[in-house]
Amino acid sequence: MNMPHNAFKAALTNSATQFGIWAGFATGYAAEIVATTGYDWMLIDGEHAPNTVPGVLAQLQAVAPYATAPVVRAVNGDANLIKQLLDIGAQTLMIPMVETAEQAAALVRAMRYPPHGIRGVGGGLTRATRWDGVPDYLSTAHDQLCLIVQVESRTGVENVEAIAAVEGVDAVFIGPADLSIGLGHAGNPGHPEVQERIQHAVQATLAAGKACGILAPNEEDARRYQSWGCQFIAVAIDISLLRQSATATLARYRTPDHAQAPSRTY
Repeated sequence: MNMPHNAFKAALTNSATQFGIWAGFATGYAAEIVATTGYDWMLIDGEHAPNTVPGVLAQLQAVAPYATAPVVRAVNGDANLIKQLLDIGAQTLMIPMVETAEQAAALVRAMRYPPHGIRGVGGGLTRATRWDGVPDYLSTAHDQLCLIVQVESRTGVENVEAIAAVEGVDAVFIGPADLSIGLGHAGNPGHPEVQERIQHAVQATLAAGKACGILAPNEEDARRYQSWGCQFIAVAIDISLLRQSATATLARYRTPDHAQAPSRTY
């Protein structure tokens, strides 16, 4: 059996922008629905959504038949958690709140086997090896693994050049919401200071030869970040889409023209 191919990592070497969607419902059923809609990638969120390792596994299994590539965001950079996520078959990990090159280097080590890292060997117990069905997994796993570090604080942006330069970091993802609050502009990622810091982070990442991504559900923002060079952009959030659609549908029936139902004549 061959090593599963990481389509997301491969796509980062192309010039085409990869458009993604946040998957926050924490169920395999909802994740599968999202995976059928044609986005290039989907973020299975373990930081702010109520996901557990078994829950992430169920979603990875649910979306496996589809072209949409799963990216798993861990709640933090704990090496033991990273080991579990890799063992259940996650190939692309996003780690939030990376602020130094030292943090980034530690994450690289957590994703690699000795002598280049500290990842423990699960062997036939793990879905990643297809239960020992991939004979050369230990020596080739790193070829299909992808590490995205999230820069979303003042300190992170100050150190973004060094973070992006770390060997083994494949991409940098910018978090506008956390960055805006860290810069004193809570709820206003469009503030000029925040935008300047975002553009700086994008330019520094590209200068290091790494791919840069960002969350931008607003189309105007997404187009701007795309023009700056962001290669993978999350342009939708499944929970937000459901709420917006449900609210808009109800509003059509709560307009003045429909507020009073016509009386029936019997």
